[in-house]
Amino acid sequence: MSVPIPVLLLAGTGEARALAGRLADDPRFAVTASLAGIVERPEAYPVPVRIGGFGGAEGLGAWLQGAGIAAVIDATHPFAARISANAVAAARIAGIPLLRLERPAWQAEEGDDWQDVADLDEAAAILPLRARPFLAVGRKEISRFAERRDLYCLMRMIDPPETGTRLPPGRLVLARPSRDVEVEVVLLQEHGATHVVTKNSGGPFGEAKLLAARRLGLPVVVVRRPVVAGGDVVEDVASALAWLEARV
Repeated sequence: MSVPIPVLLLAGTGEARALAGRLADDPRFAVTASLAGIVERPEAYPVPVRIGGFGGAEGLGAWLQGAGIAAVIDATHPFAARISANAVAAARIAGIPLLRLERPAWQAEEGDDWQDVADLDEAAAILPLRARPFLAVGRKEISRFAERRDLYCLMRMIDPPETGTRLPPGRLVLARPSRDVEVEVVLLQEHGATHVVTKNSGGPFGEAKLLAARRLGLPVVVVRRPVVAGGDVVEDVASALAWLEARV
């Protein structure tokens, strides 16, 4: 019987969980999922999980070599640019292949009123005076809006912001994004939202707020994804499985 191929799965997304589920009972692979530890209550994975950082690209490269990892699949969030860049460098250090599993970005459609921006600083700057935005940007960078004391913001995040984080005026909601457009419509209406601000994460999780904004005719400020160069890239779990199987 052949020895399973050791694979590191940089995880934290729905695609990562789906891929882990497909690989968990596959005897050809021995998968370890890695979570950065940013979310306090991460969803369960059916494979062994490592939580925490590696110490940058060099630390990850050394860990890959020490663990005998044969391939890395980066299925982290599209905006986890530092982790992805470290993965590219670490795979080069270890001399092993790297795959980036990145879901397609959202695209504006008829009826959408989108404005693309480079980052959250630009997003905060272009909101009009006394706007009531729905800020669907997570907790780590919410302080980018703190200087806008004229705003009244609805802020949704999975976990509370760290102690001492400066917040803009408004209301904080701790919840995962709903996939129900009707729920998002009601949320926006109750807030009296004038704008929606989001990162272009892509995928079904979080898309409902964009559909709700379209229905209500609200402008959406969309932060473009960072560009990560290096490794192969696929857009879905089936393609990631095919990439791995080509290495058996």
